[in-house]
Amino acid sequence: MLILAALGAVAVPLSSRQSMTKKIWTAIKNLVAKPKAAVAPPLIDNDKGWQLIHSDDANKFERWISEDPEGLPYLKGEEHSLGSHILIELFGCDQKSLENEASVGTAMRDAAIASEATVVTDSFHEFKPYGVSGAVIIQESHYTIHTWPEHGYAAVDLFYCGGTIYVDQAIEVLREQFKPTKMKFLVVRRGLQSEVEG
Repeated sequence: MLILAALGAVAVPLSSRQSMTKKIWTAIKNLVAKPKAAVAPPLIDNDKGWQLIHSDDANKFERWISEDPEGLPYLKGEEHSLGSHILIELFGCDQKSLENEASVGTAMRDAAIASEATVVTDSFHEFKPYGVSGAVIIQESHYTIHTWPEHGYAAVDLFYCGGTIYVDQAIEVLREQFKPTKMKFLVVRRGLQSEVEG
């Protein structure tokens, strides 16, 4: 089955082949790797058609979300959604990394590229005396940020659809660039199947 998938990759564009190759190698590694204990999902809250997934442990959240083969976190047996919107709170960040448009823009673009999103365009603005706001528009939706350097705080939204995004890689880039001492996550599943098709 994996060999057939690899052969089928010849007929698709290079970017799709690279993504497919990565998924094939990941599948092979998972088949031969020692089984690891599944990570317990974060706290899940269903409220009037909204499904919210909370976590304040960056390592466990990254590991949990990386185990989702479709890149759109949901529990087995739960309904699918059109997209996932991850709200990230970054506390105790390196203030210098949040101060200027160039460093914040680079971090967000690098996060999009690392997650294998298809970058369409981006726009960032530096405020005086403090803060940067900006967005990276991706074919799969958008990544946005607003920073408060004077508080060492940044608010990031990663909104994406489709099963080709490695959002755990985007989160890792943001951790490396901004060096937060604490992170919190909230996943809002957007466009639940029952409501879109209902």
